[in-house]
Amino acid sequence: MVMKEVALSRRALTLGLAQAAAGFLLWRPAIGAEALPKMIVTRDPNCGCCGNWVAHVKAAGFPVEVIEIADVAPLKTKLGVPDALASCHTAEIGGYVVEGHVPAEAIKRLLVERPRATGLAVAGMPVGSPGMEVRGQAPDTYEVVIFSAGTQSVFRRYRGLAPI
Repeated sequence: MVMKEVALSRRALTLGLAQAAAGFLLWRPAIGAEALPKMIVTRDPNCGCCGNWVAHVKAAGFPVEVIEIADVAPLKTKLGVPDALASCHTAEIGGYVVEGHVPAEAIKRLLVERPRATGLAVAGMPVGSPGMEVRGQAPDTYEVVIFSAGTQSVFRRYRGLAPI
């Protein structure tokens, strides 16, 4: 058996490390998606935009259970959603409340940062927010609000799905 000595150049070593790092970065989001907690969405069965929002969060990797009831208001009250922030559907995830058309990116940030709060909300139904896309109509600028009992502040501003 003939043994060959292989000399590694700095260039080859750097290239190999770069390829390994790229492979890890491409593999890592799949791990994050598996680690996302289950989301329970309570919605009115007659609301089409709620279904579109559920499709948005599922596409972002969230496992979702949907509960359809005609009157979601009592749940919103029980969970501490302020009337001014109420929207058409309410979700529960990781100990937080998500009210309305909140982008999945904001929910993921909430779950990573784990602030002391009740949850996130997008008041109303802004055009261009997830589930409220209207073909041919420019998206609104809107705020994702973080809230707790008696306090509210802007978590992030969006135009459509783009943070601004």
